[in-house]
Amino acid sequence: MDAIHTPVLLEETIQLLAPRKEDEFMVDATLGEGGHSAAFLERFPTLRIAGVDADGEIQCKARERLCRFRDRMHFFIRWAEDFFNDYPPELPAPDTILFDLGISLYHYEQSKKGFSFMRDEFLDMRLDPACGKTAAELIANLSEKELADMIYANAEERYSRRIAAAVQKAKKQGPLISTAVLARVVSASVPAVYRRGPIHPATRTFQALRMAVNSEAEKLPVMLERALDKLKNGGRMGVISFHSGEDRKVKSFFREKRRDCTCPPETPICRCGGVRTVSLLTRKPVTAGKEECRKNPPSRSAKFRAVEKMYAGVNI
Repeated sequence: MDAIHTPVLLEETIQLLAPRKEDEFMVDATLGEGGHSAAFLERFPTLRIAGVDADGEIQCKARERLCRFRDRMHFFIRWAEDFFNDYPPELPAPDTILFDLGISLYHYEQSKKGFSFMRDEFLDMRLDPACGKTAAELIANLSEKELADMIYANAEERYSRRIAAAVQKAKKQGPLISTAVLARVVSASVPAVYRRGPIHPATRTFQALRMAVNSEAEKLPVMLERALDKLKNGGRMGVISFHSGEDRKVKSFFREKRRDCTCPPETPICRCGGVRTVSLLTRKPVTAGKEECRKNPPSRSAKFRAVEKMYAGVNI
């Protein structure tokens, strides 16, 4: 098994989401190569897990990695929001749900889907190859303004306008379908001082395209809502995000779910919808320590938030 992805914030995740009784059931809603699931199954011998991922290729790697756990591991090739919307009736309500919103190093290193600007590949970026437009098609169809707005909205790229203008100009020379060509176009469009920064100048543009291709920003609140609905009362849910836009959405969702009713006392029926459904397990996001950041660079941007679902009418 040639797994290359090291799960981030593993010890912190286990500490906050560890089973509290025998025979609990967990959903690893973004399974990837199965690193988090493997650690949970190793440490908790009565735990069972459902692993969900839209990418069938990476799930094959997870199956190989997790085959030793046999009937304690169940696999589903689905988008997480669809899985929770049509939750398999044969499964128990989950005691724990984990989301790791980052994509695996497998996608950068081995998938050949154009996620990385470090090698020349076709600009695909679809996690599910049967679903949606490729990144190349997206670039071809978006106007300069639409492309700039998308890059800024998904990655907060400060030079989104300059990058979009450069891409629009490059499109006039022919279809922009190569990761290497796109990386060169982006690099040439930004100031020299930006090119000498701590990250490659195309990093945020590639991130924005990946998110747009897979509708990640639109899916996130729906996915969290449906997952929380299926979570058992008293169960716990954790989310690992990798950039500020995602973390803000997660923070906002959890904050809204812990909001009490703010209607005036004389109001006979609640009109604000403020029914508290979770309690926070993390007041601030949990981040990686210096040693983990050194050993596992993707952990540098990781933020972990977790909540516990409240029993109806009981403040736990």
